Amino acid sequence: MILAAVSGGSDSKGLLLALHEAITLGGFSAFSLSACTVDHALRPESDAEANAVAAFCAQRGIAHSIRRWHGDKPVTGIQAAARAARYRLLADAAQEIGALCIVTAHTADDQVETIAMRQTRSEPGAPGLAGMAASVLVERRAWVLRPFLPLHRTEIRAFLTARGEGWFDDPSNDNRHFERVRMRHALTGSGSSPADILAAGRARLASSERAALLLSRHVQGFEGLVARVDPVLSARMEDPDCARALLSIASVVGGRAHLPGRETAGRLAAFLKSPGGGRMTAGRVVFDSRKSGLYLYREARGLPHLELHPGERALWDGRFLVENTGRDRIAVHAGGETAALCARLIAAGLPEPVAKRAVKSAISFGVVAAFADLTDAQAGVPPTPLVQTHLGLYDTFLPCFDLMMANSIAALFGRDGYPAPPVHNV
Repeated sequence: MILAAVSGGSDSKGLLLALHEAITLGGFSAFSLSACTVDHALRPESDAEANAVAAFCAQRGIAHSIRRWHGDKPVTGIQAAARAARYRLLADAAQEIGALCIVTAHTADDQVETIAMRQTRSEPGAPGLAGMAASVLVERRAWVLRPFLPLHRTEIRAFLTARGEGWFDDPSNDNRHFERVRMRHALTGSGSSPADILAAGRARLASSERAALLLSRHVQGFEGLVARVDPVLSARMEDPDCARALLSIASVVGGRAHLPGRETAGRLAAFLKSPGGGRMTAGRVVFDSRKSGLYLYREARGLPHLELHPGERALWDGRFLVENTGRDRIAVHAGGETAALCARLIAAGLPEPVAKRAVKSAISFGVVAAFADLTDAQAGVPPTPLVQTHLGLYDTFLPCFDLMMANSIAALFGRDGYPAPPVHNV
């Protein structure tokens, strides 16, 4: 089963029709096709447009569902929030029908715009300049494939016109309030060539593979809490792959979804070149440099406190997913009883001062007394929620470029690897 994301615009409608023809007429009858339209409820016309797509699918015998983005919408960052909601809803739909993958209709035009936007805020050679990957894993649940990345919008529209099909034009595509629209008008036919884009994608894949090898050889994880980096790696921040490997670990330790910025990277490089070791804090991470290595752990400041009802699930500090599987309301916080954890860290080879500092940011639990189950409380039963390390860099969106690197980091933090895409591509 293939799930096609269809908005009713020319690109997605062309993709749906091309897949339908391939399956019904092109000898790919082993596949089945379903479609999903996400209604962001941001325009009065969106409901009617979603229903029109449903009617289009019904005429062709294509199963179709509509998913709506409910709730309050943010005042700022609306496009990023809509994108996150769209992929979450598509992943829900894919899981429910057991789809092998989701396909979206991103084009070569979209790719050029994406790279141009990233060029305005990235240094030459930065990983993001490879643009959109041909496949990306969403929330560790569903692979999204982008088969139209080599095609231009004019080709898709010619395909639809030849079949007498029209499409919707979203007015937000001409709203210069959005960065992508401004960039689209600024490019006017210029931008990266297909050969350059392909080369950049291959370069990013090669970089990720080298970084993955560096991580497996020179980084050790402890209890999902501390990472030890060999001096052979930490002393080579001028090497882009070494820097990327180290900064990726820092992001995970700090519970961040993005790599540290260039200012932080510059400060860290200068710190690591200074003799005598010492400590530096940046991006919520302590970089503790010693003769035996560079130790990374979460700084013991700004650590959150939250409460979970039975059955609730939440992300704590950007680092741990917690699910309350018990009968009591529980409190999730830092610290608590840390003596046993500290002893384990020291026994595993961490310097005692590092272990003592690191445990201050360890996740801990307690029963909220006012809501405690008396039977459990009297028996002294401690809360035992399900806890899993969260890798903010990859757990929401993982481009296929970075799969090998993500799996190396997952292993360091005691996590299972990520599923492979259904097809191999860059």
